[in-house]
Amino acid sequence: MPLAIVAIVGRTNVGKSTLFNRLVGDRMAVVDDQPGITRDRLYAEVALSSHRLVLVDTGGLAGAESDELMLQVKEQAVAALHEADVLVLLVDGAEGLTALDHEVAEVVRRTGKPVVLAANKMEGSTEHLEDFYELRLGQPLPISAKAGRGVGALTGAIIEALPEDLEPEARVEGETAIAIVGRPNVGKSAIINSLLGEERVIVSDVPGTTRDAVDIAVEYQGRPFRLVDTAGLRHKARRAIGAEYYSSLRTLRAVQRADVGMLVLDAAEGITRQDARIAGEIEQAGRGIVIVANKWDLIQDLTASPEDADKGTSPKPGRTKAQRRRAERTRRADFERIVRYHMPFLAYATLLFTSALTGEGLEEILPTGQEVAAQFNRRLATPELNRAIQDAVLAHQPPGRGARPLKIYYAAQVETRPPSFVLKVNDPTLCHFSYERYLRNRLRETFGLHGTPIRLRLEES
Repeated sequence: MPLAIVAIVGRTNVGKSTLFNRLVGDRMAVVDDQPGITRDRLYAEVALSSHRLVLVDTGGLAGAESDELMLQVKEQAVAALHEADVLVLLVDGAEGLTALDHEVAEVVRRTGKPVVLAANKMEGSTEHLEDFYELRLGQPLPISAKAGRGVGALTGAIIEALPEDLEPEARVEGETAIAIVGRPNVGKSAIINSLLGEERVIVSDVPGTTRDAVDIAVEYQGRPFRLVDTAGLRHKARRAIGAEYYSSLRTLRAVQRADVGMLVLDAAEGITRQDARIAGEIEQAGRGIVIVANKWDLIQDLTASPEDADKGTSPKPGRTKAQRRRAERTRRADFERIVRYHMPFLAYATLLFTSALTGEGLEEILPTGQEVAAQFNRRLATPELNRAIQDAVLAHQPPGRGARPLKIYYAAQVETRPPSFVLKVNDPTLCHFSYERYLRNRLRETFGLHGTPIRLRLEES
């Protein structure tokens, strides 16, 4: 089921990032008294009263317009309005109603989206609260995002405003949904066209040709797949136009409704910081992941002489086939070391080498995506799970504090998509993050949970 998107909007410096952090439960957004400190949107998947949704923090829709960068911030905030299902309009209850609040309210009303009006910074007097009825957006809820007051009532109002038509997407039985993601111009659309054997999506050398997510149903070896071609995720500094922000959010939503996020890299360009950031977004979304090093034919061409390249002959024809195979294995091993170095958090992800131009490696994409999706949806038998945890503990004793060791009593799988487990222990604070990583790796090795994140939560018993 697609998750609802809730965007927190308002003029500058009313506490949007503080509220975002309060609802997320972590300090993900930068909080500062300087107006306009949030320069880009932030996203987080959160659980509010057992409802999972995507929360979006935005920059100010009004205020500080003399700053050129703030004009861009306003554009991305407007873009968030279009993609959101519910809007939370935040105003400054301590300062009272302003002309800028009226300006923002007018923009919000024009969207036709459900709106929850919240008056922040109400730690003391509520004398200005009734003034906000002038915005014609319903009853203003008094809250203090900083202190947490009134946030429960706000959460209830958000849940009540969620649309009822967020039904599960129509899925063919046994279908595997794969979102093709990556920077602009790395060959995402070309890969899909090569897989389909026809021009179904636009391919261009101009970065950013694909603006929206495009779903394509395909059958491969008798099995149904849904491929989602997405707009390229640009570096934050380059997301200066509203349409780019809009495409980025739609891309993230496409990843969220897929089983697997397939990260396409440009092998000839190497690994960039943006590649690693996109990989992190897929992992944070909790999707299965496959890394695809596309344009691998260009890497192979680097080993050929200019004369060989002009003739279209094999690289260094004086070599034997065995020597060329060894050289190819070495190139792939070197590239994989680079990938693992820049993306150590995806050590579990399969790496494929492809060329959409020549067709090399494309036959591995859909079967690999299906294998990863199977692990992403896998549920383990409780006795086998507890046996694996006990074996892991025997092989490597848990840490402790002083004479008090960590004790693991029981393990249970609580969710799939991705596989998520709860460990009942004597004291969760005794477990170092490195031991959690060790347990995840042991589960991965024991059950073959390759290509999917593993969520592990420790609870006191």
